[in-house]
Amino acid sequence: MSALSWSVRTLGRALDGETVYRELLAGEQVAFWLDGSLTDRLPHRVSVLGTTLGDSAEVVVRDVADGDVFAELDALLAARSTEPPTELTGLFCGGYVGYFGYELKALTGGAAAHESPTPDALWIWANRFVVIDHDRDRTYLVAVDAPGAGEGWLDRAEKAAADWWMASVDVPAVARLDLEAHLEQHRSAYLAGIARCMAALEAGESYEICLTNRVRLPAVPDPFEFFRWQRSANPAPYAAFLRYGDLAVASSSPERFLTVDADGWAECRPIKGTAPRELDAAQDELAAKALAEDEKTRAENLMIVDLIRNDLSRVSEPGTVQVPQLMQVETYRSVHQLVTTVRGRLRSGVSAVDAVRACFPPGSMTGAPKIRTMEILDELELSARGVYSGALGYLTVDGRADLSVVIRTAVLTPDQTVIGAGGAIVLDSEPVAEYDEMVLKATAAVGGDAAAEGWGR
Repeated sequence: MSALSWSVRTLGRALDGETVYRELLAGEQVAFWLDGSLTDRLPHRVSVLGTTLGDSAEVVVRDVADGDVFAELDALLAARSTEPPTELTGLFCGGYVGYFGYELKALTGGAAAHESPTPDALWIWANRFVVIDHDRDRTYLVAVDAPGAGEGWLDRAEKAAADWWMASVDVPAVARLDLEAHLEQHRSAYLAGIARCMAALEAGESYEICLTNRVRLPAVPDPFEFFRWQRSANPAPYAAFLRYGDLAVASSSPERFLTVDADGWAECRPIKGTAPRELDAAQDELAAKALAEDEKTRAENLMIVDLIRNDLSRVSEPGTVQVPQLMQVETYRSVHQLVTTVRGRLRSGVSAVDAVRACFPPGSMTGAPKIRTMEILDELELSARGVYSGALGYLTVDGRADLSVVIRTAVLTPDQTVIGAGGAIVLDSEPVAEYDEMVLKATAAVGGDAAAEGWGR
């Protein structure tokens, strides 16, 4: 594999992500937009848009049956491992952008119980991309290829930067549908699944079971227009749009799965507990207090924290796994959320992909203990989760990673639009309330609320 060569052009302003996508990427069969522009309370807002082009173009598309995609990506990144240009230090500097689907649990201790109609893994080698630093008001146009190979694309990118696109956002037809009428498991079936979860909990087979469902809606005419609506109705710190031919993923996830920084610190930030904001200030304060003190919510959060501590301890230096923030209420524009931070410093020789494997699938989407709980879920859920419940984001050539938990996400194909949703079942769960929460979360994927971290930290 030839050595990497960077061509970087710096613009002294932050471009509009939608304009960049429309002018530069809308015509590409493979494209991505990790959008960190529209959320509040972020320490550093960054967006990354790009594609893969030229002789080095590559998209890694794999199913579980194709072998160990974690090992494959780790080897590909190791072969390209290098220090990026100084202007891209701490930002996305080249690497792979994509997702690990939930069914890859078959490579991390789970079973291949269901087969997804979409790829279990899809990773785009990003050799043409735009990094928008919204807070520092700067944009980087980047080509990673043989010397001179990306100059034409960079010229096009500079031309796109001169344009500005503003357009109204229309509500997609699927957002007006009664989502309950399109559930894979309707109310009675989902409530029966909750009852079976409760029986497993009472029998001591699990402590917490994240039971999920699928909403199957008609196909949308234009997946990008759907994403435009989603990001306007539900601005999220881990908003993302991926396109690979006829497959598109539109995500408004609020939850960090895993980051790995340049010093080898790995960090997870599970969310367990969400309450809507109230218009009245006194009532809003009471809602936050009630969330912080709710015994069921705290139990859910604590069990997932213990699971993640265990996952990280398998790849971290002894004594470094810590919980600097335990079940803190974080308040955002439309919700209060109960968030915990778990950190550990990776052992020498442990890569970012190794850390992903150790923590996959996200514990907040399985329950605890993870392996037995996944077996229970395989029996209760009727279909593959696919992209939903997996991890989406980037893996860089300098050893870093930033991935979200795939929730509040629509998977769009010419045949249908699929949205996953669910919730954690514990012994204190009230079945009807759990069902209602599942429906509410499904609704969020077509316009709702979100909050939390953001791309590029």
